[in-house]
Amino acid sequence: MPALITKFSPPRWRAVVTVNGKRKEKLFPDGTEKSRRSAEKWEERQRRKLKKPTPIDTDSPPTVIDLANSYLDFVKERQSKKTYAEKHGVLKRFVSRFGKSTFLEDITVPEGLKFLTEQYRKRSGYAANKERKVLVTAWNWGKRYLANFPDRQCPFQVIDRFPETRQPRYVPPEEDFWKVYEVASGQDRVMLLVFLFLAARRGEVFRLKWADIDFAGNTVTLWTRKRAGGDLEPDPVPMVQRLKKVLMAWWEHRPIVSEYVFVNVEEHAFCKEYLGQPFTNRQHFMERLCKKAGVKEFGFHAIRHLTASLLYREGQPVAVAQAVLRHKSPQTTTRYLQTLGLKQTQEAMEAVMGQRGPNKVVSIQKASQE
Repeated sequence: MPALITKFSPPRWRAVVTVNGKRKEKLFPDGTEKSRRSAEKWEERQRRKLKKPTPIDTDSPPTVIDLANSYLDFVKERQSKKTYAEKHGVLKRFVSRFGKSTFLEDITVPEGLKFLTEQYRKRSGYAANKERKVLVTAWNWGKRYLANFPDRQCPFQVIDRFPETRQPRYVPPEEDFWKVYEVASGQDRVMLLVFLFLAARRGEVFRLKWADIDFAGNTVTLWTRKRAGGDLEPDPVPMVQRLKKVLMAWWEHRPIVSEYVFVNVEEHAFCKEYLGQPFTNRQHFMERLCKKAGVKEFGFHAIRHLTASLLYREGQPVAVAQAVLRHKSPQTTTRYLQTLGLKQTQEAMEAVMGQRGPNKVVSIQKASQE
């Protein structure tokens, strides 16, 4: 993202993009909003060049290490650090299991099944399925961009998914959220309301800028990477009046002037070197607040669940929830809401079915023994 360089007079925006391991940068005329937007557009144009990378030539069929290194280089340029770290772990295990110099064309379905089954037994069905998904994606990428790649279906793709045991999503009661809100203060309170009223993801809130907030139009633009390709995409969402008032007050009274809405304002030893910088993580933040409020611990994403649950409970249609959650598909929203509705389902069953039948419950007597 562009950085404002204050050593120049006047200050100037600088755009920086790393392409194929090479750093590219460009200085813009001044520190105006127009130059900032021009810098963002320049960066986006440079990133688009990565969408059609030059096929990688090899003299022989590619090996396991060829695919792993080439695909990870591609991921590192285009996707988030978290995604890169996850895929790096998968491909590291892949290389370790099959060997660096093994040709991809020699990997068989039985060998692939054995590898994934090991992950299933040692870890979980969820982990094995995630491993399978990454390997299939890497393999299909290799078919497009690696020369002499095997002209065959990915051996991991024909393997059936493993059974998963998933824990139900925890949705904190609304009263617990407000208890946490009450023990928070200053910027932390504002941030909590942004999570609740925008159903935002953590990264979207951390990268939120004042330029993304349209007070006149009552909208906030969130930038998300939760899409195919890893590009940052804008998602305009409505801003309720209460949130608008809070954000306007925070704008007027923020202790540090920054283009970002939320920055580190703490000056104690650990945080002092990051003073004025946007958050990349707030480790133990919600844990401490929940403990102070005396409620069961929940995190930032659980607040997104809470917003969806409140919409669901108030009878809003799936289309509204889809717009708020910013899902591309209504099926995704439906599946999402189904995992949040246990309490509401219980209340509905009690209201509709709990009073059916005779008022007096028939006792069940033991059969007489002769």
